[in-house]
Amino acid sequence: MDMAETETTADSGWSVQGTTDDSTGRVSVAIVFCLLSMSSVQFGAALSKPAMESVGAFGATWLRLSWAAAFLLLLVRPPFLSYTRSQWLSALSLGATMAVMTLCFFAAIARIPLGLAVAIEFLGPLTVAAIFGGRGWRLLCPVIAAAGVLCLSWDGTAWVADTRGLLFAFGAAIGWGGYIVLMKNAGQRFKGLEGLAVSLLFAAVFAMPFGLHQVQSGFSFDMLLMTAGLAVLVPLLPYALEFMALRRMQPSAFGILMSLEPAMGAGAGFIVLGQALSLNQIVGVVLVMTASAAGTLLAKA
Repeated sequence: MDMAETETTADSGWSVQGTTDDSTGRVSVAIVFCLLSMSSVQFGAALSKPAMESVGAFGATWLRLSWAAAFLLLLVRPPFLSYTRSQWLSALSLGATMAVMTLCFFAAIARIPLGLAVAIEFLGPLTVAAIFGGRGWRLLCPVIAAAGVLCLSWDGTAWVADTRGLLFAFGAAIGWGGYIVLMKNAGQRFKGLEGLAVSLLFAAVFAMPFGLHQVQSGFSFDMLLMTAGLAVLVPLLPYALEFMALRRMQPSAFGILMSLEPAMGAGAGFIVLGQALSLNQIVGVVLVMTASAAGTLLAKA
């Protein structure tokens, strides 16, 4: 392979491995993947309310993870016996993180508005980046995002969050903080979507103790079909799109694009669930998006 084909522009978060002519096309594809992923996550989450009402947030999440793992394992057929210890550890850690993030996120949106849950989720990676980034200005980003969360929590007449919903949202934030790094790592260690398939299998196993008892109370054939369809929207399609996107761009560029997710969450909540935003809540969404984008840009500075 020619050396020019493996050059990466070190000072650009939008750089990818490949020739200069090829880079623009690869990044453009990655951007499309990210936008599709965010749309799928938010509208899939908004459409999950009937399933969560029938079998609980944990039950619906476990069924979705199980369906997603089954679909991808049948499609990819990973060669389990050929994997090294480091590959197994990579898939195991990513699967555990997926389970925590997904279980907490859906438990949160069962109790608090979707836009607020997404905004809180962003506090995790922002805080970690600020603490370990070594730049004073980056410490302001979590503060700005926290102000946005406060704005989102007040609809103009009352507070819209309960304590358990907030705790679950913060749990999702912790999961989201590790997810990007671990997803990038798994993408580098496995071929194709093999790493994602194995990680989803582990995620379903980790989620089973939390979801099995809830599924037993509302199990039906219709519920199986519903969760199979929802599994395509979340988590199968988003995880696959993000897995491929992170192979084509740097995590910093990925972070900037994901700054749009609070707005998409608020939009999906309004369109599907009728969760309209007051003026101060719209300001809250803007503050969280600004903090997320600024934190990523300062990380590149």
